[in-house]
Amino acid sequence: MTTQASRSIYSLIDLVYYFLKLGATGFGGPVALVGYMHRDLVEKRKWISEEDYKEGLALAQLAPGPLAAQLAIYIGYVDYRIIGATLAGLAFVVPSFLMVVVLGWAYVRFGGLPWMQSVFYGIGAAVIGIIAISSYKLSKKTLGKDVLLWVIFLGLAFSTFITEQENIWLILLAGMLAWGAKIGPSFFKKNNSILLPVFFLQVATEFTANEKLLKIWWFFLKAGTFVFGSGLAIVPFLYGGVVKDYHWLNEKQFLDAVAVAMITPGPVVITVGFIGYLVAGFPGACVAALATFLPCYLFTVIPAPYFRKYGKNKSIKAIVDGITAAAIGAIAGAVLVLAKRQFTDIPSVLIALVTILILLRFKKIQEPMIILVAALIGLLIKNWL
Repeated sequence: MTTQASRSIYSLIDLVYYFLKLGATGFGGPVALVGYMHRDLVEKRKWISEEDYKEGLALAQLAPGPLAAQLAIYIGYVDYRIIGATLAGLAFVVPSFLMVVVLGWAYVRFGGLPWMQSVFYGIGAAVIGIIAISSYKLSKKTLGKDVLLWVIFLGLAFSTFITEQENIWLILLAGMLAWGAKIGPSFFKKNNSILLPVFFLQVATEFTANEKLLKIWWFFLKAGTFVFGSGLAIVPFLYGGVVKDYHWLNEKQFLDAVAVAMITPGPVVITVGFIGYLVAGFPGACVAALATFLPCYLFTVIPAPYFRKYGKNKSIKAIVDGITAAAIGAIAGAVLVLAKRQFTDIPSVLIALVTILILLRFKKIQEPMIILVAALIGLLIKNWL
């Protein structure tokens, strides 16, 4: 680790501070967060190479769990290995976890937070604008002028929009398609070898605590282990278990939990902390968050050495390029799905359009400021107009 770190242009403290700041101020969910990482760490600071970023995004898309958190963990691994991955992941998640725990306490203490839906109305519309810009910049920078990658991108964007879910098999197929088009013929002539390791991991832990915490642990462990796609993909799974199967929350409480995740910075999947708090207090929040994020951490750090070792191989690189194009296409499709649900009237559309225009015109205006103004506009529209 020391040898690797000595070659980097940033310290571990720099990296931890960056992810603390991103976790505390990064609004917009997984789509925007992966865009921020590319903008800040690849383009502006040049801490991470384009190749390393693509490898991390491809791995995050292939593995189950929250996309943005996995990418943060992989980026931490690039120069500082296990300790970097661990600290980057914690720094990214902890700020938003503490926020949802505080909101959970307020929710229980005051019998709900009626203002939350009004705030989410404004923030949700602004978030659509933010992630639309992030997706545009990420697509333009990553895909370049490669026609095949743009075809893959458009195919996955269309598929995600129509089905409203990310298909892991189409993403894998995209990787093989890119490999076949770029490497395939020479592969058979030279008889090269290719390594595509697949990892299956099961984590088992015994609790001496109460039965409810044990149920929370196993349910959220399954959510973190078997749900693919961005943090938004976990919401239907959580709904089925939390509302329908276990009856821990009612419909309104669950919708409020999703709203909390959207109006707080950091990964959307941090809603599990809020849900855990409503079900079993602070211990429930801790157990739910740990159970959800542990699989994504392990699914990232275990394959990471192989991605680092074989990622520069032409065959692997072609596959990674295809998967990355598919991942960005799926992200773009998710933006359209979110927009379809969020745009319920003309004001919500106008908020998103104004957000896009501001981000394009005024480069120095930061996203948190836009989010704050959008929240105030949401309160104004819903409560006074």
